[in-house]
Amino acid sequence: MMKRKIRIEYPLNPSSGTIIWSAISTPAGLQRWFADEVSKSGKIYTFRWGKSEVRNAEIINMRYESFIRFHWMDDEPRTYFELKMYYNELTTDHLLEVTDFAEADEEEDVRNLWDSQIEMLRRVFGL
Repeated sequence: MMKRKIRIEYPLNPSSGTIIWSAISTPAGLQRWFADEVSKSGKIYTFRWGKSEVRNAEIINMRYESFIRFHWMDDEPRTYFELKMYYNELTTDHLLEVTDFAEADEEEDVRNLWDSQIEMLRRVFGL
C-alpha cells in the first residue's frame, strides 16, 4: 500500500527564525525535542530513542532558514519528512509546516505523534 502525504501547520509564537531553524536543522536542536540523541555525519543524521530504537535519515533537500527535508533510509522511496518555516509579516508569527507520509490506517497516529513532538518543541524553546 502506498503511503499518503500529510501536511500539518503549527503556528509558533513570534520569535527569532534563527532559533527555530537551529531547532529543526541541527543535531543539538533536534536532540532537545525530536529524539533522545542525534548525531550527524555528512548528510546522514542518526536518531536514537531509548536504548534500542535507531533510525538514519539523509538530508535530501534543504534551503537555509527555510526548510529541511529528510528521507528515512529504511523507508520506501519517494517518502520524506520535511520541516518548513514560514514567516507572516502581518502577524509577525512563524509557522512550522510538517510534511510526512503515512499508511492510510496510521494517518491519525502520525498526526498525533507530530502534535506531541511540536508541543515538546514549543515547551523547550519557548515557542
